[in-house]
Amino acid sequence: MPKRTDLQTILILGSGPIQIGQAAEFDYSGTQALKALKSEGYRVILVNSNPATIMTDPDLADATYLEPLTPEFVRRVIEKERPDAVLPTLGGQTALNLAMELHENGTLEEFGVELIGANAEAIHKGEDREAFQAAMQKIGVETARGKMVHSMEEAIEYQKELGLPVVIRPSFTLGGTGGGIAHTYEDFLKITEGGLRDSPVTSVLLEESILGWKEYELEVMRDTADTVVIITSIENFDPMGVHTGDSITVAPAQTLSDVEYQELRDQSLKIIREIGVDTGGSNIQYAVNPEDGRVIVIEMNPRVSRSSALASKATGFPIAKIAALLAVGYHLDELPNDITKETPAAFEPTIDYVVTKIPRFAFEKFPGTPDALGTQMRSVGEVMAIGRTFKESLQKALRSIEADVRGEFAAMTRDELRSLLYPNPRRIEAVIELIRRGESVDALHDATKINTWFLNQIREIIDAEKEIAALGPIAEWKYEYWREIKRLGFSDARLGEIVNLSELQVRELRKKAKATPVYKTVDTCAAEFEAFTPYHYSTYEWEDEVRSTDKPKVVILGSGPNRIGQGVEFDYATVHAVWALQEAGYETIMVNSNPETVSTDYDTADRLYFEPLTFEDVMNIIEHEKPVGVIVQLGGQTPLKLAQRLADAGAPIIGTSPETIHQAEDRASFNELCERLGIPQPLGKVAATPTQAERLAEELGFPLMARPSYVLGGRAMRTVRSMPELKTYLKEVYAAVEGQPSILLDQFLEGALELDVDCLCDGQSAVVAGIMEHIEAAGVHSGDSACIIPPVSLSAELLETVKKTTERLALELGVRGLMNVQYAVKDGVPYILEANPRASRTVPYVSKATGHPLAKYAARIAAGETLEQIGLRETPVPGMYSVKEVHLPFLKFAGVQPILGPEMKSTGESMGIDRDPYLAFYRAQIGAKNMLPLSGSAVVLGEGLDDVAAMLESAGLSVSREAGQDLPDLLIDTTESGLLRQALERGKAIVTTREAAEWTAKAIKVAVDAGELGVTGLQEWVK
Repeated sequence: MPKRTDLQTILILGSGPIQIGQAAEFDYSGTQALKALKSEGYRVILVNSNPATIMTDPDLADATYLEPLTPEFVRRVIEKERPDAVLPTLGGQTALNLAMELHENGTLEEFGVELIGANAEAIHKGEDREAFQAAMQKIGVETARGKMVHSMEEAIEYQKELGLPVVIRPSFTLGGTGGGIAHTYEDFLKITEGGLRDSPVTSVLLEESILGWKEYELEVMRDTADTVVIITSIENFDPMGVHTGDSITVAPAQTLSDVEYQELRDQSLKIIREIGVDTGGSNIQYAVNPEDGRVIVIEMNPRVSRSSALASKATGFPIAKIAALLAVGYHLDELPNDITKETPAAFEPTIDYVVTKIPRFAFEKFPGTPDALGTQMRSVGEVMAIGRTFKESLQKALRSIEADVRGEFAAMTRDELRSLLYPNPRRIEAVIELIRRGESVDALHDATKINTWFLNQIREIIDAEKEIAALGPIAEWKYEYWREIKRLGFSDARLGEIVNLSELQVRELRKKAKATPVYKTVDTCAAEFEAFTPYHYSTYEWEDEVRSTDKPKVVILGSGPNRIGQGVEFDYATVHAVWALQEAGYETIMVNSNPETVSTDYDTADRLYFEPLTFEDVMNIIEHEKPVGVIVQLGGQTPLKLAQRLADAGAPIIGTSPETIHQAEDRASFNELCERLGIPQPLGKVAATPTQAERLAEELGFPLMARPSYVLGGRAMRTVRSMPELKTYLKEVYAAVEGQPSILLDQFLEGALELDVDCLCDGQSAVVAGIMEHIEAAGVHSGDSACIIPPVSLSAELLETVKKTTERLALELGVRGLMNVQYAVKDGVPYILEANPRASRTVPYVSKATGHPLAKYAARIAAGETLEQIGLRETPVPGMYSVKEVHLPFLKFAGVQPILGPEMKSTGESMGIDRDPYLAFYRAQIGAKNMLPLSGSAVVLGEGLDDVAAMLESAGLSVSREAGQDLPDLLIDTTESGLLRQALERGKAIVTTREAAEWTAKAIKVAVDAGELGVTGLQEWVK
């Protein structure tokens, strides 16, 4: 049937700040939906609090509200915009839960708004554990033996029947939040209590343990004509017991027989029909007992899920786009396949390659927390690799993850390696090394329950290593040898380790033998039909499927896997560069390995290479494409680290040069530059060795700020206050940071106010684009501090000094594009802390606060335009205040106190906009899910907070300076007591720094005085 004409305006709910379990995948899905619905002529409204995303760009939706995703705020948008429908299935669990709240509180009925994509009944049956069990029983699909409980008394009684271990799954939570596997009775009590607290409906499902079973997912789509297609199957490399978001996964499934696959397929059709998802995608998870083949369904998501992005990128089938179009009435057979142009979306994708996903973790940011993986997701990002075989895709994925740990594992004893066979991020490397040492597949299977098929594949890779070592001199290798070896996924660097040559030596010999990769196309149909979308991956075969053109080409390097310190903000910057260069007439070529992002959508760049961001893989593409330019400054630290090697190999780097990047990133060079220019810096020096660092510390005195060179997100930065602290720090940093970094030790400016400054420079002139004032004092990483633009507490004279200093520094460095500079203001003097001549994580926030797309400007400058031509001649003056607040993942890391410091820990951010700076702060807090109370109780702990307590009391809160057993609605604690962790676990609002306490008290007071919700009116983003 054609699209619905009774709908004119559609409201899309976003997913809010990036968090573990709900990350960039939903920027990708939301962006696809916005573009699809607008192309069909619908008026599209978006509500999302996350400024770092592409989807909140003003050009995408007809009206964008950077507002908290709460029923109160969304109700106001509905009241103002009067949408005909809400599409909640593309914004993760946040959007789905919010849609259900709006349904249940009567808002949707009151304003005549329809839920499309999945109705309330389907959402309830898919998300409510008890309802899902009943639905499965009705259609004869087996689930794990279990029961929904609503209290500890019920749970304790049923646990006696189930025994141990027992799986606890809270209802309506994200990424397994609050759940886990209890092996002991004490664990059972603790996890169940937490799960009941975390579930918004206070219920958890207690299930029999199926640890060690094989796990599979099917991505399924259905339309209103009851046509159902399976997009792909996905198999978990790790057995049941590890959250699928934390498991290595492979598509298509490798160890299912056709009979088993057909059984899962048939069950999926029955499930999606019974649940009632009739206009979009669903993810259905299964467990299969390897002993007897028993199949049970674990759960299903009646929405586009985290795995949907992976499935889309793995197959080329745009799940989110098609889901949005099905939601407005189209049938699958009416929608064309964008890639082939000939087959309809009703054709199930067929792929003739293997995709491997490996997650990336950030346990190093939270020392002391156990790294064991379970049913609660804790990874912060992921990579995907495509190869013709599992071996090739696995080896490509392992190098994409950007964690070169070969030397570390090679130095371990066999017993040390065996101690890493429990589910943890390092298990795959331990397994590989143990096989290399001769450990049997059967022994490893017994210890890990990883399927023997996967273990045998790894064994065959190790066998190949031995054969390579015995092949004789590499200079005499025949072309056929090279091709077979490279088809197994071996990198030049790894081959160099095997044959005792450098990576560059291997590379030269390989090129001399004419062993270069060809590029295949992701086409959804295993090459049965011609593909029109240039979406490619490398392999070593004969036929190359890349169509060359005569247009000038620019390669843009992405940022690889998301991680703390390098997240979706850099994807935003690279996508903007693509758009700007396309407008300027260039053919754009994106290189990235991250399946979550908009940059790896097949219709973002003119050509997409889904490849590892390593020197070898990137240089192969550059030599194949012969671009006029390569942009490395917009993807964060990952491409920056490649810049000099690429330039040395002949890559035409445009924009800021690698020499400039080095001068700013290297602490010693930058210090010398600032001294020459007379720019005040905290007194400090650079140490090359631990011994030199200790000697310098004695000269400078404590406290000191220690900062390694070439790191992102404050990695290994720390405030040290004594010599024993420094010695411990030096030991840790040289073990944790790649290479032997020089370390800057400078005097720590206690209590200083910190500034972030973003600047654009074309080599001839420079303009400061935005100055952000941090809420927290210096000492808290800029990525973890709330901040406001424009500043509110600095004089015009000081701000002018900061602007002139920044612009002079950019010109002196020779920056061509973006630069971010950080200052600490102490006693009226702005001291420079560091400068980064690249895009920073602040770029999307400043762009949206000022109305100027900074990354687009930077790309245009790299391509040769001037600031004069672009039209940016002076610092923009925002019409309203914009506050950024961060989302911190402490709940995912047991035992870690929610204390902020110089190493970044946040995963995402929200933005609040208002004419009043304190109401902007208030909205940012609500958007970051730090629900500041406007009534109730508060406890204020710490010295010198009398003014804060008095202000909270004047706002109507009852305030105590002592903490009792019952935690308050708001806990302000600058003493770092254990109460912070308890309050966080119970969903209370917490504040940990003195500066944030003052802002919080003022924000609550202004919000109360402003009336209902403390909102002065909706703030639609205005270009």
